[in-house]
Amino acid sequence: MSGHSKWATTRRKKESIDAKRSASFTKLANIISIAARSGGDPETNFKLRMAIDKAKACSLPKENIDRAIKRGTGELGGNQIEEIVYEGFGPNGVALVMEVLTDNKNRTAADVKHILLKYGGALGGPGSTMWMFTQQGVLDLETEKLTDEQELELIDSGVADIKTEDGVTLFCSMENFEKVKTKVESLGLKIDDASLQYIAKEKVTAGDKEETIEKLFDELEACDDVKDFYSNVDL
Repeated sequence: MSGHSKWATTRRKKESIDAKRSASFTKLANIISIAARSGGDPETNFKLRMAIDKAKACSLPKENIDRAIKRGTGELGGNQIEEIVYEGFGPNGVALVMEVLTDNKNRTAADVKHILLKYGGALGGPGSTMWMFTQQGVLDLETEKLTDEQELELIDSGVADIKTEDGVTLFCSMENFEKVKTKVESLGLKIDDASLQYIAKEKVTAGDKEETIEKLFDELEACDDVKDFYSNVDL
């Protein structure tokens, strides 16, 4: 396991709670709207339940959550949100996968392209970087360690790997994600963050471009249309 490649959970894991609370309400609402397309009931729609949990952790008001659900189910008008995955490169050929949510894909494509070009990167075509990543379920727990019994139960539920640097992080297949989350909750363990992420198969070094890459990541993180992004760089 090459470990996290997501900027927010590698570079600033210690600040994850503060980072989530400062997240854009627009971005959180769009995530809920996309999830609600598969049904507006969080009890039967796992993806929606995850989106609502994250929104609540970031203090998104209840009325915003309700409005986002209705937008996703079609009860409210307005432009439909599209979910798109862009692939691209940063300085030194660093590979990127960027998940975006947008109601104007032409605007968003131009914005993302501008950010990448600004720091010496470029957008790539479909498949240009995706082969360097695998999509997995990732759960960051609010605990410093697990008991042997907890580890065994989690492995039995489908956990493929457990990382214990800067806290406890669980990795599992996409198919086992909901099952693992349910098991974590049944064990009374608190979840800091749980999501499907693109994990780099191998890491590359930043070389002399570390500062430039950090600025690029900061700008991608600040972009309202960028839901999440992942890289294979080791910072």
